[in-house]
Amino acid sequence: MGAVAELPATAAAVVAHAAGDLRIEDIPVPVPAPDEAVVDVAFGGICGSDLHYWLHGAAGESVLKAPMVLGHEIVGTVIRAAADGSGPGPGTAVAVHPATPGPGGARYPAERPNLSPGCTYLGSAARFPHTDGAFSRFAALPARMLRPLPAGLELRAAALAEPASVAWHAVSRAGDVAGKTALVIGSGPIGALAVAVLKRAGAGRIVAVDMHERPLEIARAVGADVVLKGDDAGAIAAVEADVVIESSGSHHGLASAIQGAVRGGRVVMVGLLPSGPQPVLISLAITRELELLGSFRFNDEIDDVLTALADGSLRVDPVVTHTFGLDRGLEAFEVARNAAVSGKVLLDFRPVPA
Repeated sequence: MGAVAELPATAAAVVAHAAGDLRIEDIPVPVPAPDEAVVDVAFGGICGSDLHYWLHGAAGESVLKAPMVLGHEIVGTVIRAAADGSGPGPGTAVAVHPATPGPGGARYPAERPNLSPGCTYLGSAARFPHTDGAFSRFAALPARMLRPLPAGLELRAAALAEPASVAWHAVSRAGDVAGKTALVIGSGPIGALAVAVLKRAGAGRIVAVDMHERPLEIARAVGADVVLKGDDAGAIAAVEADVVIESSGSHHGLASAIQGAVRGGRVVMVGLLPSGPQPVLISLAITRELELLGSFRFNDEIDDVLTALADGSLRVDPVVTHTFGLDRGLEAFEVARNAAVSGKVLLDFRPVPA
C-alpha cells in the first residue's frame, strides 16, 4: 500500500457569504471521514443555482444562513482513497454525482431517489447546516459519489457530465423520442444539452428557442435543426412538437411550451420556476390533453452520460464557451450570469504552472 498523500492545511475555494458577496478565499482542507476520498478538483461548471446564491443569497426556497462553498458540477482525480476501502483508488479520474438521497419522513417511489425529500446536494442551502459544495482545490467526498471516467475520456471533456445527466433525465421523462418533433424552450446550458441528448436519441426534428443569438448558435452546433427567437410566438406555436423540453425556468417559457406542443403532446418541465403561484395556460393544456411532467435532477443517468461522452455519441463540446482559472473566479461568475454571451462557464482549479 502506497503512502497517503500529504494535504495542505488550507486551499482556495469559492464561497458565497450573502447576496452579492462572493469570495475566493482560503478555507481549511477537510479531514475526510472513513468513507470519503479526497479529490484533487480539476474543473467545475458554474450552475444556475450557484449564480442564484451569489446574486440573491438564495436558490428558490434554499436561503443562505451562513457562508457556503459553492459547486456541484465537478471532475477531478482521487489523491487519497477512502480509508474504509470503498470507491476508486488514488490516481483515478472521476466525475461526481452530487446527491445524497434521504427519506425525510415522506413517501416517494423507491426507484426514484432523486425525489427523496431528505436528499442533500453538494453546494445546497436547503438545510442548515448547509451542505458545502466542491469549488475548492481539494474536496473530501463520499466514495459512493465518485464515478471513474471511462478509458480515453479526459477530465475537461467530462466536466459536463452532471448537467448533461439533468438533460438526459429530462429527455427520458419524455419517453421514446425517435423520429419525433422535439421543441426545446430555453437554450442555455441545460437546454443545449437537452438538444444534444435528443439528437443522440434519434429525434426526427429538433427546434430550439431562446431570446439570445449566442445560445441559439450553440443549440444549432449540438444538433438543433431549426432555431427560433423566444418572442416569435407564431413560429413557436406552428412547431406542433410531439415532445417539448421547457428549460427556461420562466412562466413565459412554459406558455411557449404549451403553445408549441401538438394536441396530445408531452411537455417536460426541467427549468425551475420561482416558488409560489405561477401563471399557466392551463385551459389550453386541458383542451389539448397535454401531459405536463416535472423533471428534477437525475438518478443513475450519469453512468450512461459518461459512456456516451467517451464513445462520442453525445456531442457537448460547443456548450462550453469559457474557462477561467480560479484566480479569475469572480470574473467567471460575471460572464456566466450573462446568457447573451456565454454557455457553460468552467472554473479550472488546477495550479498555474510556474
